[in-house]
Amino acid sequence: MATLEELKLRVRELENELIKCKQKQCAAEQLYRPKIEKMSAEVVDSNPYSRLMALKRMGIVDNYELLLFDYDKVELANMNRLFFQPHQAGLSKVEAAEHTLRNINPDVSFETHNYNITTMDNFNHFMERLSHGGLEDGKPVDLVLSCVDNFEARMAINTACNELGQTWMESGVSENAVSGHIQLINPGETACFACAPPLVVAANIDEKTLKREGVCAASLPTTMGVVAGILVQNVLKYLLKFGRVSYYLGYNAMQDFFPSMSMKPNPQCNDRHCRKQQGVYKAKEAEQPKSETVQEEEEVVHEDNEWGIELVSEEANEETQLTAAGVPDLPEGITVAYTIPAPNKGDCEVVEETEQSLEELMAQMRKL
Repeated sequence: MATLEELKLRVRELENELIKCKQKQCAAEQLYRPKIEKMSAEVVDSNPYSRLMALKRMGIVDNYELLLFDYDKVELANMNRLFFQPHQAGLSKVEAAEHTLRNINPDVSFETHNYNITTMDNFNHFMERLSHGGLEDGKPVDLVLSCVDNFEARMAINTACNELGQTWMESGVSENAVSGHIQLINPGETACFACAPPLVVAANIDEKTLKREGVCAASLPTTMGVVAGILVQNVLKYLLKFGRVSYYLGYNAMQDFFPSMSMKPNPQCNDRHCRKQQGVYKAKEAEQPKSETVQEEEEVVHEDNEWGIELVSEEANEETQLTAAGVPDLPEGITVAYTIPAPNKGDCEVVEETEQSLEELMAQMRKL
């Protein structure tokens, strides 16, 4: 056993280490700029928002609070995300994310919640924050971003956004770490996550049974960085109102392939709030005045076209409908993981319609 003097010496050593840590933390905090109370519109190098203001002046773009929800802790395996830092191991992911993001931009307001959104109590609070957590008191948030790694959480977000009519963006990276996607979901206008669910959801499989204990899914920071960049770019186009917002954009790292599409909602979606939002969207569309478009004949500049050069529109028609069998007509490179099998009519006899009563039919069956 240690003597009293040895224990006192150890206490003094720990106190000195604590003082040094606090000094280092204060020194580090002094490296970051203070929060800006009013954003300057001046385009100068000393303005941290100079490039944003330059875009605004050019007419490309049109002020934000960030709500973070998660319940995992930062592990050493997360260090390849190039976002978390080794000294943050053991912290909750939302706490670590807030520290990192606040150091990058102290002008952003943060609200963190470290809980599982799939439980009943937490889900109700999650719904409340989505509908009243905007910058203005009592206003809903502008956009929800889903960066979760399991289907259960995705379905919880999908259910909440369908009920609230909240626009959100879903994103993910495959377990082989070489492909991913982003998807913009407008309830009622586009297919929700339950309209064309993956196998684990459509077949009611418990995804916990698909994971092996002690085995982590493949993870490449490059793939996640590409998908995250695509997601953020889509968010900027949506919020700042420039360019064309992607409804679905995939990424295949093996072929450097970026499939894109837009899928209409499923009228037989299992989510009743999705079906309700579809009705609301159709009613709004019906109220819109129909404008007659007069197609003007383009002037021919060069009658001779020796090289066969043609000008084509950059606006591709990417709208995807569900076929009669309930399978989406997808562009090349995109496949569904599960389709509901159609009933085989050859397996059962079809009874013709008859005017006989139920009692008469039962009497005939007893004679057989």
